[in-house]
Amino acid sequence: MPQHTVFRFPTRTSFEDLTSYQEDIPRPTSHEVLIKVRAISLNSRDCQIATSNYPSAIKDRLIPGSDAAGDIVDVGDAVHDFAKGDRVVTCFDVNRLYGPAKHEVCGQAGGGVDGVMAQYIVRPASAVVKVPVDSPQAYSELASLVCTGVTVWNAFYGNKQLLPGQTVLVQGTGGTSMTALVLAKAAGATTIITSSSDEKLRTVKEKYNADHCINYIKTPDWASEAVKLTEGKGVDHIIEIGGFGTIQQSLSAVARGGIITIIGYLAKHDPAQPAPDILLLALKKEAILRGIQVGPRCMLEDLVTFVSRRKLRFQIDREFGFSREDVVAAYNALASGKHVGKICILVD
Repeated sequence: MPQHTVFRFPTRTSFEDLTSYQEDIPRPTSHEVLIKVRAISLNSRDCQIATSNYPSAIKDRLIPGSDAAGDIVDVGDAVHDFAKGDRVVTCFDVNRLYGPAKHEVCGQAGGGVDGVMAQYIVRPASAVVKVPVDSPQAYSELASLVCTGVTVWNAFYGNKQLLPGQTVLVQGTGGTSMTALVLAKAAGATTIITSSSDEKLRTVKEKYNADHCINYIKTPDWASEAVKLTEGKGVDHIIEIGGFGTIQQSLSAVARGGIITIIGYLAKHDPAQPAPDILLLALKKEAILRGIQVGPRCMLEDLVTFVSRRKLRFQIDREFGFSREDVVAAYNALASGKHVGKICILVD
């Protein structure tokens, strides 16, 4: 049997636990496809899982990673929607075709089931989306759509839809935030970006034409600044990355009847400060607070169609190789927080 390189976490105490294995290349069954992985996109979730800091149970001896783009190299005899040579992206949750997830992490790649950190992976044909042949995005850009892309698409179109002329605020300049910026601009929204780094904000302004930038170190009450920028109305859509540490500012910044999509929990609350009364603040604003964990296959399909037709390009901060040392370095680069956009791995 021909073999390929697979990375696993036999233990999960640090990124250094990552171990390389030579295993048989899997064969697709009747309703599956075999994919030659070309690029993998990392998320902060991957760092949390690798260090046992993820707030859900994880599969033992896990193959990590949830986001992959590649080429179909074999199809099962009952598969009719894909052919050898098709460019594809994989779904974050192999069982979630539409609607909310039925289980917390059961079918999530790189969590409840093995992920994509391998040269070849088998997936159910129903958990793969074909990329149009004229799409200009590189494999790394396509891989970045799987988690952060669908997360943002769900935030903008899964409940109260984003409309042209509305305002979007995104926290930080990581993968989700930069994807949100691109999709918000494409939808005709006015964009506000927050960061602690003037250098990052300059990059975002120059490369992606963010409408407004706020340094939250220099302007701790960034909510008031955001309200000013919207002429007192408040922000229609906020992509909440910080969690408990930033939710009070988000509730101050959001417009009446606006939506705050809770995606992350990266910012800690200052224990010296009183805890915010989130329920009362939301009630006063008639705001929607909506937690999401990525989204179903149907959203990935819509997103791929949209970015293909609009020829959208996405910010890839750095690309690493597929040796063990390179993959560990990619994890460390993501954990450092110095990136603007996505950290990706190119597979041999």
